[in-house]
Amino acid sequence: QVQLVESGGGLVQAGGSLRLSCAASGRTFSTYAISWFRQAPGKERDFVAGISWSGGLADYADSVKGRFTISRDNAENTVYLQMNSLKPEDTAVYYCGGRRLGPLTVPRQASLYGSWGQGTQVTVSS
Repeated sequence: QVQLVESGGGLVQAGGSLRLSCAASGRTFSTYAISWFRQAPGKERDFVAGISWSGGLADYADSVKGRFTISRDNAENTVYLQMNSLKPEDTAVYYCGGRRLGPLTVPRQASLYGSWGQGTQVTVSS
């Protein structure tokens, strides 16, 4: 099982950008689907974006489509989430989750992911 560590969060004004990183340890990272989820206080952990281990499938929540881009570098054991045109409603703790799956599979349900990072706070001011 891979260990995941998120970084790159911070405070940004509305309309700004941030790039989150999800770094993994473990030799099997390249066989893991990785997804980003976010959780605001008092709310559930919601799917944001995910990418299959092959990189051949990327999926996005409607709320971030066209603004966020997910990518991965298997040689560096890292998945990135580029977030542009940020809005105050994007404020949350962002987590990356991983699961060993087929080459074109990216679940949206948080309960299907067995590996999680500690989260990174993203705050967007209006």
